Amino acid sequence: MTHKPTSPTPTRGALDALAAAIAEFNTSRPLETSIAVALDTLRQSLDSPECSLWLHTADGLVRTWVAGEAQAAEAEVDAALAGTGEAHGVRAVKVIAGDRNVGALVVRLSRPLQAEEGLLLTGVANLLAPELAHAERSRQLEVEVAARTVEIDRERRFTEKIIDSLPVGLYVIDREYRIQAWNRKRETGMQGVSRDEAIGRTIFDILHRQPFEMLRREFDEVLATGRIQEYQMESAASGDPRTYRITKIPMRLGDSAVTHVITIGEDVTDWREGQQRLSQAEKLAAIGTLAAGVMHEINNPLATIAACGDGLGYRLEDIQRKGTEVNKDLFDYIEIIENEVLRCKQIVDQLLDFSRPKQLAKSPVDLNEVVEKTLFLMKHHGGFKKLTLVKDVEQTLPVVPRGNAEQLVQVLMALIINATDAMGSHGTITLRTRTGPSAADGAIVEVIDTGHGIARAELSKIFEPFYTTKAPGTGTGLGLAICYGIVQDHRGRIEVDSVVGKGSTFRVLLPTIEW
Repeated sequence: MTHKPTSPTPTRGALDALAAAIAEFNTSRPLETSIAVALDTLRQSLDSPECSLWLHTADGLVRTWVAGEAQAAEAEVDAALAGTGEAHGVRAVKVIAGDRNVGALVVRLSRPLQAEEGLLLTGVANLLAPELAHAERSRQLEVEVAARTVEIDRERRFTEKIIDSLPVGLYVIDREYRIQAWNRKRETGMQGVSRDEAIGRTIFDILHRQPFEMLRREFDEVLATGRIQEYQMESAASGDPRTYRITKIPMRLGDSAVTHVITIGEDVTDWREGQQRLSQAEKLAAIGTLAAGVMHEINNPLATIAACGDGLGYRLEDIQRKGTEVNKDLFDYIEIIENEVLRCKQIVDQLLDFSRPKQLAKSPVDLNEVVEKTLFLMKHHGGFKKLTLVKDVEQTLPVVPRGNAEQLVQVLMALIINATDAMGSHGTITLRTRTGPSAADGAIVEVIDTGHGIARAELSKIFEPFYTTKAPGTGTGLGLAICYGIVQDHRGRIEVDSVVGKGSTFRVLLPTIEW
């Protein structure tokens, strides 16, 4: 009679140990805790001094969990898995999840491993395999989520850095008018508000100085129409009057209606002043073209009128010498004709400075010497004698390498005469020279008065030809325009600061580099 071989049947102790391990993995405790309990249950069931779980890593097998004394070495585990021996009583079974070898379950015994104990070891290994695979997938997912979170946070900080680096103020509001973004430029300046203070509050709480209804109407129009708004505004909140370009841009999160409004505020004061200087130069060029076209037509009739006036004067004198009485008014009329013809000729000559600039030789010029020569010429001016003069010159002032001293004297005289007229019979005129901030504006001369000042609305017009605030008949309105042209011909700039009731400062900035 032939007996078929039978598989070993687990003992009650092995079954109980396996059931305890299964029950442990069905609890809600962390995987690490359940593995530790299962290993300790296995160790006690086998009466083993060591029961451990090893995992495959890039560096080879690594002992990850252990119950009892950790003594087995990696080489011993490799040998046990290869079946080449049972060094020091080390027994190992592979932990396989699907088709992937995850690691090994290892026990150390000083006796042979019974068949049912081998089944228990294999059963626990099979129980650990899916748990470890699931844990590995979870860890991979956590790593991916963590990496993506880091990437998103890096992109967010990079975007914030870009927005904070912009030389414009920028903020974003939602449909409830609450601030969702507030860049660094909005935090700076006298009117700056910190980001922490602004985020989450309504824009009306932060920009409380602006009219509520106007501000809300602007945002509502962008939210409703989806059109960009752009306008300019002036503000003196920082002390000096500044011009800002405000742009409101609709923003959509998806294809729906406008969800946010981006507002950008850009200081365009310098750009606007540059545009005004360009406009002024264009006006001067237009006047020059006009003068070039009409100067001969005007000079010819003026010469005829002057000749006729002289002829009438001689005739009246002949009649008077013959004993005939001549009405004195006739001589007065002739004098008026001569004076007005002379005034017209002066105006035409001034206009010719625009149409045919004098190509005078240029050489190195010391502005301090220009100031001294101007004061020497002005000392005989009646109005100038009544005023207090303050001279503040910088002795180490750099030389203007290409200039014409006579023309610059003409500029300073015109500015001083205007200052004298603005102050009347009392006041102080200060002439100051100083080194500029750069070689392009390397030498600066200022004429400062304590007169009645110039209204802001008039500042943009004072360099226009024929524009004057003086009484009729006391000025042609060409003095400052000619000054502007001379300074521009020297590759320089002329600026003016003025406060009504306190006075004005005219500033001539000239380059100290060769051009």
